[in-house]
Parts: sequence; structure tokens; C-alpha cells
Amino acid sequence: MVECAALSARGGCALGAESLFYMFYVYIIYSKKLRKRYVGYCADLKNRINEHNGGESKFTSRGVPWILIYYEAFLNEVDARREERFLKTGKSRERLKFLLSDYGYE
Repeated sequence: MVECAALSARGGCALGAESLFYMFYVYIIYSKKLRKRYVGYCADLKNRINEHNGGESKFTSRGVPWILIYYEAFLNEVDARREERFLKTGKSRERLKFLLSDYGYE
């Protein structure tokens, strides 16, 4: 067991936690080539972006290169999956507009 001092946005333990755990990420990537966004979730964000850009994902292989434009970290997989599903629905349009408006990826 590892005692952690703070929560890290890139993975780590909650304040005062006495166990090691994984972070789960919901991310949005953007292809200038296709002028499209892609929403996904994963446990290893850096590796997943590399997979998208390496053509290992059938859905995103045509849009290489993809750039990471947004991500959120979650303490459990259930919450990350729930957020990913929400961001893929039409109901999320206003939220995505709010999250991405400052960066021109609406």
C-alpha cells in the first residue's frame, strides 16, 4: 500500500488515501484533416492517443494526425464510461460547446 498526499490529474491517489488506484480518462481528440472530433475513454491516455495516431483504431485511422483537445480524469471506470456515453449523445451539444468554445473546436 502506498500513502498519497494529493490527487493528480494524470493519475495518483486521493488525499489521505492508503491504496494505489488507476485513473480513467474521457478524452476528445480532433482531426484537422477530417474536421471532426472523436470522444473516447481509456485508462492510459498517452498510449491511447498514440494508438489513434498510429492507425491502430479502425474508426480514427483516416483522420491522422489527431490532437488531444480535452480530457477529464475519473476515479472509477463506471463514471468515465457514463461521461463518454453522455458526450456522444445529442444532449451534450451545449456542454461540448461550453467546454471547447475557447479553443475553436466547437
